[in-house]
Amino acid sequence: MSKSGLLSSSIAKKVGMALSGLFLILFLTQHFFINSTSVFSPDTFNSISHFMGNNPLVQFVIQPILIVGVVFHFIMGFVLDFKNRSARPIGYAKYNGGANASWMSRNMIISGSVVLAFLALHFYDFWIPEMVYKYVQAKPMDSERYYPELKEHFENPIRVGLYCLSFVLLSLHLWHGFNSSFQSIGFNNKYSKGLQNFAYGFAIVVPFGFIGIALFHHFVY
Repeated sequence: MSKSGLLSSSIAKKVGMALSGLFLILFLTQHFFINSTSVFSPDTFNSISHFMGNNPLVQFVIQPILIVGVVFHFIMGFVLDFKNRSARPIGYAKYNGGANASWMSRNMIISGSVVLAFLALHFYDFWIPEMVYKYVQAKPMDSERYYPELKEHFENPIRVGLYCLSFVLLSLHLWHGFNSSFQSIGFNNKYSKGLQNFAYGFAIVVPFGFIGIALFHHFVY
């Protein structure tokens, strides 16, 4: 493949990763909204969770698209990281990466891997039991079970600690990821600065909001 072809392929991968990342932000926002209701109104949390868990559009259309988006985003992340490391010159006696890039930008693969591990744990804790409950055990739908199950998952302090650590790294991942996404899709106009500030606020408020929810359910009974 020619140099221009390689460049175009790399740009396409970056754009694809950026767009898939922005798509996953929508899921994160929706998830945060639902979880936040558990702090203020267990009944509201149960109602919304029951609706989401039994809505055919959510279960058979949106959910598969989400799973594909997650897989695609992380595969592209690993592919791009591998290409970047392979393209790095190896003739240096000493590599000073911090001179030109932040630690976060040089270690997105680390934070991304931790976030991926957290998602796997989340699927193991919530999604798989939900699928077993509905489609394997075929139990009657109980709209009151979601809040007690949520509280149970946040009883273990080790699990809560890992949960909080994952969201701290997610915050860092989003902080750098938003900036990279805007650059990849060429978003640069009079609105870009305001949107970038909003994105940075999102990278702080939402992940630390999730941490607050976890700590609330762990310490408040």
